[in-house]
Amino acid sequence: MCFRLGFTLALLVLAAPAQVPKTWDDRELADWATPVAALKIRPGHYSELDYYQAPVDNLRTYPVYHPDREPRGYWDSIVRRTSEPLVEPDANRTATEWIRLGRRVFEELDLPTFRSGDPKLLARARSREELAEAGVRPEPDGTIFGLRWVVTPNGVKLGVAECAFCHARRLANGVGVHGAPRNARGNALTAQLVAEGRRRRFRGDALATILFRQFGVPWAQADVHTSLKTLTETELLKITRVPVTGVIARENGSPLYPAKIPDLIGIRDRKYLDHTGTHRHRGVGDLMRYAALITGSDPMEFGTHRLLTPEQRRVPFRYSDETLYALAQYIYSLEPPENPNRRDPRAEAGEKIFHREQCSTCHTPPHYTSNKLTPARGFVPPEDHLQKLDTIPVSVDTDPGLALHTRKGTGYYKIPSLKGVWYRGLYLHDGVIGNLDDLFDPARLRDDYTPTGYAGYGVEKRAVRGHEFGIRLSPEERSQLIAFLRTL
Repeated sequence: MCFRLGFTLALLVLAAPAQVPKTWDDRELADWATPVAALKIRPGHYSELDYYQAPVDNLRTYPVYHPDREPRGYWDSIVRRTSEPLVEPDANRTATEWIRLGRRVFEELDLPTFRSGDPKLLARARSREELAEAGVRPEPDGTIFGLRWVVTPNGVKLGVAECAFCHARRLANGVGVHGAPRNARGNALTAQLVAEGRRRRFRGDALATILFRQFGVPWAQADVHTSLKTLTETELLKITRVPVTGVIARENGSPLYPAKIPDLIGIRDRKYLDHTGTHRHRGVGDLMRYAALITGSDPMEFGTHRLLTPEQRRVPFRYSDETLYALAQYIYSLEPPENPNRRDPRAEAGEKIFHREQCSTCHTPPHYTSNKLTPARGFVPPEDHLQKLDTIPVSVDTDPGLALHTRKGTGYYKIPSLKGVWYRGLYLHDGVIGNLDDLFDPARLRDDYTPTGYAGYGVEKRAVRGHEFGIRLSPEERSQLIAFLRTL
């Protein structure tokens, strides 16, 4: 009886209309961000008034098929289409309907900045010869990874998928997983669209200036990013092209301290967003505004340090609150793929080791994270952080590059969840380790170690120190611990 009552209540919740919160709310923004360690202040945000004065972008997009796999008449149907809204206003959608709509948003949303209507580029995306020359191969469903046709009021344009470009993964068995960090490589077309979009956003700036606006840390006494101003364009492009799939350099981060693409599955249960816990996650509104922030609504202001010119300092566009709410609800609904790793005596022995070695102190079941922040190597948290932030006073000696030497430098890394580590592919915040076996390999502490993930720009060998738990176990116990972790 109790089960039936609970099941009935769950159905009623899914069927009840949901109230869409405001994405940009001055009161919620006031204490949303974590202070930047070096400045002891929070980064600035656009005002609610500025945000909602921006034009709304709300266009449906469509897959780009490889010429060898394009359905008959598909391109003609795209050309004949008129622009359609991605999300229609409707306050009476049920929770189930919002999730269903959110899936479409996740798959179709593109970044207006990256769109191009250049006839040569459109023709290139449909040319068998040019795609082959660029090394572009079709996905199993015949589409070209990352590209979308965008039907605008001014004709068809080529765009880049916003969410699905980074947060969709294909497992070894061919199953596609939304929310997981990508393992498909980009291509020359997506790279060109991104590069052209970057120049449009920072119109008039040379590439070195653009990159400093994106990554420079002007308050740092010895900011490594000042070297960007002295490099040639060829050298700059080489630095920003991270060669390992799944590792990226996002704005306010750094191509010199890049980070792995995070897993969105299970994000509903996380208290902080970003590897360095740059923003709190108090509910769906925070996830909505974070999506808005990283897609164009960041003024890049840090106290008196303003990285944008007055002309660049504007919200170029915004997605509707309904679009971001649907997206957030879909991300909240994501479940991990079926785990092929079954519990067996080795995994059960590994679980005992996990608790014996006190791994569960930080990676606490059932979410396998304490949801707290841990200081990066060299950072001493101010006393008031113990009251204002969910922190632990112990550092695991993690590399401080991202956490102290970028604009994401809160001084902390959030303690990640271990759920789903079997399918993610890269480990530690910078993706320097390629698999679980290597994470627990004592050899990684040596200076002559070759990292199996991304070692860093121009680096082939280096020690990977920090988070050394489990390294000193016997080979048999390490194997048992890894067997348990793979079942999570």
